[in-house]
Amino acid sequence: MSADTTMAELADRAKAAARVLATADTETKNHALQLAADQLEQARDDLLEANRADVEAAAASGMSATLVDRLRLTDSRLEGMAGGLRKVAGLADPVGEIVGGWVVPSGLRISQVRVPLGVVAIVYESRPNVTSDAAGLCLKSGNAAFLRGSSSAVGSNLAIAGVMRDAYQKAGLPSDALVLVSDTSHAAAAEFMQLRDTIDCLIPRGGPGLIASILENATVPYVIDGDGNCHVYVDASADLDMARRIVVNAKTQRPSVCNAAESLVVHQAVAAELLPPLADDLAGVELVGDDTARAILGPDRIGEATEADYFTEFLDLKLSVRVVDSLDEAIAHVNDTGSGHSEAIITADLDAADRFCTEVDAAAVLVNASTRFVDGEEFGFGAEIGISTQKLHARGPMGLRQLTTTKYVVRGEGQVRG
Repeated sequence: MSADTTMAELADRAKAAARVLATADTETKNHALQLAADQLEQARDDLLEANRADVEAAAASGMSATLVDRLRLTDSRLEGMAGGLRKVAGLADPVGEIVGGWVVPSGLRISQVRVPLGVVAIVYESRPNVTSDAAGLCLKSGNAAFLRGSSSAVGSNLAIAGVMRDAYQKAGLPSDALVLVSDTSHAAAAEFMQLRDTIDCLIPRGGPGLIASILENATVPYVIDGDGNCHVYVDASADLDMARRIVVNAKTQRPSVCNAAESLVVHQAVAAELLPPLADDLAGVELVGDDTARAILGPDRIGEATEADYFTEFLDLKLSVRVVDSLDEAIAHVNDTGSGHSEAIITADLDAADRFCTEVDAAAVLVNASTRFVDGEEFGFGAEIGISTQKLHARGPMGLRQLTTTKYVVRGEGQVRG
C-alpha cells in the first residue's frame, strides 16, 4: 500500500478481481496455484533474505523466542508453503457444486449451488506462511484474498505476495486476486475492518488482542478463529493406558496451537490410579489442580489451580487438572470453562460417549482420540484457513467449502404466481 493508494482503492481492486475469479475455471485456478508454488521455490533466496531482515528486527525489539520462531522462514517451511499450494490445486473445486435439487408443485426446478463469498479479508499475526496459505485457499474457492499481516512480518509478506501476484498474472488471472495491505498501523487495521461495501467475510488469525480488536472495531461480517481452551475428560470406564497416550499427545505434541489440550478432567473412580503415572509421563509440564488432584499427587508435583486457570488457554507446557464425581459434573465443567473449540472424552462406555457428544457445546467433540486431530488437513479438507468457534456460517476447521456460500437457481417454463 503506497502512500498515494488508499485502503478503499485497494479494496476496490480486490472486489474487481473477485468478480473475475467467481467465473474462473478450475483448470486456470489450478495452473495459477502450481505456477505460484514453482515461483516460491525459485525465489527462495530472495524470500529468505526478506524474512531474515524481519527476524533480525523482531529479535532486536525484544520479541519472545516463540514469536520469533513463528516469524522465521526456513528451507523446509518454504517447501511446505509450495507443497501446500500444490495440495490445494489437487483438491476438488467447490464452486458450482450442486448442494441439492428438487421440483416444487408449480413445476419449478430449484437447485442450491455453491458459489464464492467474494472478497475474503484476513488479518493475521507473525506467520508469513499464512500469506501463501490463505491466498491459495481463497483462489481455489473463487475468492479474492485481501490480506493484512503484522508489522513484524511486513517484508516477508510483501515478498511472498509479490511472487504469487506475478504467478497469477502469468496464469491469466488478475494479480489483484491477492491484495496485501502494507500499512500495519492501528488506524489502518481499524479502517480495514470497516470496509462494509467491499469485504464479504473477515477472518482473524491471531491471539486474544487481535480478537478483541475485531470485536471492538469490525463492522464487516466476520468468522472468529477463537481460543482453544480444550479439555480431555477421562471417564470411569476409560482404558487408562489409552488415556495416558492421548493426554500426553494432546498436551505436548505441539503445545502452542489452538487444538492442544489445556485442561485434564478425571473421574474420581480412576484418578488415584491414573494421575501418578500420567504426571510422570508429563514431566516438564507444569500441573495445577484442585484439592483432590493435589492430595493424590502431592504439592511437589502439582500446584494449586486458581479459578482463572480453568478458563485459560496456556499455549505452553502447562495443564490444569480437575477431579469430578460424575459424567454430569464433567460435562458441566467443560461447558462452563471451555471456549467451544475441541473437547475429548476417553471412555469404554458407549452411553457416556454419546452423552458427551450430544451435551458438550463445541465445534468438535472427540471420543478416544487426541484433540490435536481437529485440523483441516487431518479432517480430509486438504488445508484450512482457521478453526471457527462460532456457530453462524462456519464452525470448526474452515476449508474450501467453508469459503463458499450458496445461491438458489430456479428454472421454470413460463410459470407465474397466482
